[in-house]
Amino acid sequence: MTPNILFICTDQQRFDALGASGNEEIETPHLDHLAEQGVLFENCYVQNPVCGPSRASLMTGRYVANHGLWANGVGLPDHERLFTRDLADAGYDCGLVGKLHLSACFAGRTERRLDDGFRVFRWAHDPYPGSSENAYHRWLRAAHPDLHADALDPASPVTFDSMPTQAHYSRWIGLETQEFLRTGREPDKPFCFVANFFDPHHGFGAPPEYVDRYDPQALSRPVTTPDELATKPAIYTEASKESYAGHAKGFVEYTEDELQQVKAAYYAMVTLVDDEVGRILATLDEEGLAENTVVVFTSDHGEMLGDHQLMLKGPMMYDCSVRVPLLMRWPGVLPAGERRSELVQWIDLAPTLLEVAGLPPLARGQGTSLLPLARGDSAAWTRDWALSQYRNSGHPYDPPVHTTMLRHDRWKLVVHHDDPASTRARTGELYDLVADSREVTNLWDDPAHAGDRLALQEKLLDVLVATEDRSQPRDAFW
Repeated sequence: MTPNILFICTDQQRFDALGASGNEEIETPHLDHLAEQGVLFENCYVQNPVCGPSRASLMTGRYVANHGLWANGVGLPDHERLFTRDLADAGYDCGLVGKLHLSACFAGRTERRLDDGFRVFRWAHDPYPGSSENAYHRWLRAAHPDLHADALDPASPVTFDSMPTQAHYSRWIGLETQEFLRTGREPDKPFCFVANFFDPHHGFGAPPEYVDRYDPQALSRPVTTPDELATKPAIYTEASKESYAGHAKGFVEYTEDELQQVKAAYYAMVTLVDDEVGRILATLDEEGLAENTVVVFTSDHGEMLGDHQLMLKGPMMYDCSVRVPLLMRWPGVLPAGERRSELVQWIDLAPTLLEVAGLPPLARGQGTSLLPLARGDSAAWTRDWALSQYRNSGHPYDPPVHTTMLRHDRWKLVVHHDDPASTRARTGELYDLVADSREVTNLWDDPAHAGDRLALQEKLLDVLVATEDRSQPRDAFW
């Protein structure tokens, strides 16, 4: 029987915001149980640390330098093929609820539809007022008109972030997913449903009953040292003062208590999502679908959350920014309780899900199916590096900020680029993740590690050449 696919994605959830990843402070019982029933990939890296470029890499299976959506607000070119289109062409009933972010959709703009293959398309970029096409707002006005009006009233204590659970965006995602599983799908077809949560994206708010589950002062403090920024590229000092290139509050503007309150709210958002995932998985069981459904849970990128004296996201390539949760369950096919430490990437998910469906990878895709690795075949996995590319991808800096990360073996190299004609001293980051897993000590200028840096820079050049797009066919020798 052709398997179904349920793809659940959060927004801005760092790899360690999960109990199954060793975080004893956060409550994620349903996701932890999902990890016990399937495979947890401990080292999954996204190809860009902000939403749009990362999601384009997911849907196309291609690196940022090749698919063209290099920054938020840039539209994915029409010729780029999405894996959901291939699934639909093969007979899958495809649906989506929530965010997609493959074109500009800020300040009231409605996201331009691509040839995505989704028959069901309940688009809502975020929970905030804006586009008239936001399906969450249409539902909220119909189902909870008083709460919708309260959230629009600046004098009301109700906000879209802290909306009561029964009217919250995350609850809406859960309800829409449950409705599809029960009555909204075409019963004679396999399905692929994509549930895209907005939480735990800032602005750091959750229903009161979730916030109340966390004592801010009992949570761990941000990972940093007093003089950390002195050894890091100058852009981090700027970003510490003002996040999002000056468009959001910087780390230095928070008090210690406020930082702890932000972490508590962030964890509360994750726990809210966890409860909705539990409801969705229970519906899979109730409908008799669980045994023939591949469930994937992941996130598009992470969140700095005060670590390294930084907030939100941007050109930062720390693990808390570019390393994300990845869980996969396929009863009877994948082992339960398996953990894989190999370096995997978000571009690997498109070929993985196509292989689940018995389909070949995308013609121009660049990822590798994770199924052999998930089944325990370590010998089948030969790529020993991960690549992430930031090209002034968030709120634009002036001058532009471009960074490239290579993760390999025990090392992480981050190159901060500038005009090739510049005579400035080259800047970057080098971390020994065995000796310094928290990425506090920058070894870029350490003479004792000059050879390591050079070897990694040379490997990065090879990786960049290997990941160039040479999919255009060659018709003749000349």
